[in-house]
Amino acid sequence: MSVPLPLSILDLATVRDGETIREGLEASVALAQRAEEWGFRRIWYAEHHNMRAVASSATSVLIAHVATQTERITLGSGGVMLPNHSPLVIAEQFGTLATLHPGRIELGLGRAPGTDQATFSALRRDHGAADRFPQDVQELQAFLSDDSLIPGVQAFPGRGTKVPLTILGSSLYGAQVAAALGLPYAFASHFAPDALEQAIALYRQEFRPSEQLAAPRAMAAVNVVAADSADEAAAALHAVHHDRVKRFLSRGGNELTDEEAEVLLDAPAGQQVRAMTRYTAAGTPDVVVKYLDDFARRADADELIVTFPVVDRAAWFRSAELLAEQVRPATV
Repeated sequence: MSVPLPLSILDLATVRDGETIREGLEASVALAQRAEEWGFRRIWYAEHHNMRAVASSATSVLIAHVATQTERITLGSGGVMLPNHSPLVIAEQFGTLATLHPGRIELGLGRAPGTDQATFSALRRDHGAADRFPQDVQELQAFLSDDSLIPGVQAFPGRGTKVPLTILGSSLYGAQVAAALGLPYAFASHFAPDALEQAIALYRQEFRPSEQLAAPRAMAAVNVVAADSADEAAAALHAVHHDRVKRFLSRGGNELTDEEAEVLLDAPAGQQVRAMTRYTAAGTPDVVVKYLDDFARRADADELIVTFPVVDRAAWFRSAELLAEQVRPATV
């Protein structure tokens, strides 16, 4: 049994309880090396800020490091939150990466700040930046081509690298931007499932061909919790929900106890947090692959990007390994 679509990985560079940030980053490097051996197409790293458990805030720096520790796998952002940055700076960063690692770098772009409003202000102090997202994408794309939109300003490095762009989103807005600009579209259904089918349908309906892309290409993200037994998978999934309830429902710097989180799991607030992971393939490898097959058809996706939310580090690696054993012929 195998998933007929290519698979890629989204790695949040999560730092587990009891780990240092360095240990969390080393685990991400190890996953990338194994994913390359297993035949996954790409790994993306997401920009988040002011989150103790996420170490991918300096996304381009992390990509640069992983690129030196791997040989072939494509690396990119899933994504860079463009309202936090000037297009010129991102063009220079990813132009440098593409120059040092030709053919291996791509750039996913999101409109959300990737953090809370206070941190967003600390990042750029421009709350109108999100409204300029389509224009900033075009400005960035031009910096990476041969024709800058700003007279007298070029990205060095960056110019002429034509780093491939992808628009990320969790709403109809991102689908419309991707369609209008003729770019691939990736939907964040691993944590924002509600508009998945509607957004991809809208993207396909409104897509306009571009120099980068002649026909629409849609990706959908999905969580994977694979284990050697159904009981192990069920326990791992419960731990995922438990961990998320603690992270999302703790307030004022006072973390919920394990007992409090357990009680909240079935409360309305806990159910809302659990609903974020609606699209999760959990079980033994055969069950997971069947789920992914069905999910790909439901989403009308050309490619799936999987993320492994498993809390235990050893089980996290094992989840990825079990999936790879099932889908390797389809991903190489």
